[in-house]
Amino acid sequence: MPFSEVIGHARPLGLLSRSIARGTLPPSLLLTGPEGVGKRLVAQAVAQALNCLSPRGHDACGHCAACRRIARGTYPDVLVIEPPDVGATKIEFVRPAIAATAYTPFEGRCRVVIVDEADRLTDEAANALLKSLEEPPAASVFVLVTSRPEILLPTIRSRCSRLRFGRLAAADVARFLIERHGHDPEDAHAIAAVADGSPGRALEAGSRAYREARSAALTALRTAASASSPKARLQAAAGLTAGKPSSAGERDELTTRITMLASLLRDLALVSNGGAAGDLANGDLAADLEELGASFGSERALRAFASADRAVAALRRNASPKVVADWLSVHI
Repeated sequence: MPFSEVIGHARPLGLLSRSIARGTLPPSLLLTGPEGVGKRLVAQAVAQALNCLSPRGHDACGHCAACRRIARGTYPDVLVIEPPDVGATKIEFVRPAIAATAYTPFEGRCRVVIVDEADRLTDEAANALLKSLEEPPAASVFVLVTSRPEILLPTIRSRCSRLRFGRLAAADVARFLIERHGHDPEDAHAIAAVADGSPGRALEAGSRAYREARSAALTALRTAASASSPKARLQAAAGLTAGKPSSAGERDELTTRITMLASLLRDLALVSNGGAAGDLANGDLAADLEELGASFGSERALRAFASADRAVAALRRNASPKVVADWLSVHI
């Protein structure tokens, strides 16, 4: 995937593409940031940009034979070290890649070694890799990917140029789901609202469940907004409880609905403070949030957000779903 097709991360992608164009890319890179935001895809984009047969400006074309084979994982000069499903990345996973860097590339201009989840390297494997980072082989680039850089050896961190990747905006996550995975727009926006800026986490979510959860949370907020007393607010609890046949199922569904409620309350606080529409996790509901903002205001929205957070914590401690829903409906 070329840089141009990676959603978000404009600043680090710009730095990488310009460095490659100028021939000043460091021999060792460390890509850090939350899980599931696209760091591994960026590492692949670096490999393509360095070996593309028909580059387009500062970027790879994505369509030539080299780009296609890199994307499939069959290009001989792009070596990927990744951990097993269970356990750490042992030295036997690292040795073949390190040995290959002692030779000139087979086909491409540059050999690229991608170390995914680098924080899972054993001490022995990390020390073997460190020797290559200290004396980088010619025509080779190492790209380490991790969401936990603090676990890496300090000496490894010091040998790498670090680029941090942040969470994507909810609108970008929704666009990713719609354009790349064919999600219904309403489903995509509902999932993106609670994906915490991670396309990877968004892909793990169930579309319909999240859409229904957000709809229920919005209904509960409308009920609370029009209620004139705590007793009247208890009606909002009926919209939050899912009525699942088992207490475990009801607890899971209520947790999802309260998480959606918290996302909406955060947006309400932003709207009340004049926040930009682009900062909203539920940007597609901007009109509804503007309407609710008149009833809530910033302080009430923030207090309710804190209550929603406490409610989720109580559910995780196996509190009664009905008690939690009743308590929360009084505090929103």
